[in-house]
Amino acid sequence: MAGPKGSRYYDIFLRHQVELVSNGVKIIDKEAFTLLEEIEKGQSIVSAAKNMGISYRKAWGLLRDIEYNLGFTLVGKRRGGKAGGRTTFTVEGAELMTAYRKLLSELESTDKESVRAFFRSLNHITGK
Repeated sequence: MAGPKGSRYYDIFLRHQVELVSNGVKIIDKEAFTLLEEIEKGQSIVSAAKNMGISYRKAWGLLRDIEYNLGFTLVGKRRGGKAGGRTTFTVEGAELMTAYRKLLSELESTDKESVRAFFRSLNHITGK
């Protein structure tokens, strides 16, 4: 928010997206990271897809593309049976999630001050 309630810029916000890209190909964007978080939460690609409102086929394809473009496996899968199936992160997958969350947290912290400074400048320019 750029100003006090009722001011000209009250309803203006800065929105940005963090994407991991290689040669113009998105590897991890918001949708991909949400999928990974949902897999982590429910230990299932099926439940992740359901929670996101996407098909299992799309979720599986997205996961496969992420792994292919990164060059390593993110999840290990155990098929059903008496104990039931589940999907868990490999060591590399868990480390990626930790590092990506840390990156997002650091960017968010840095962005907040940068955005405040930007809107202070905007308010100064317009005299509000």
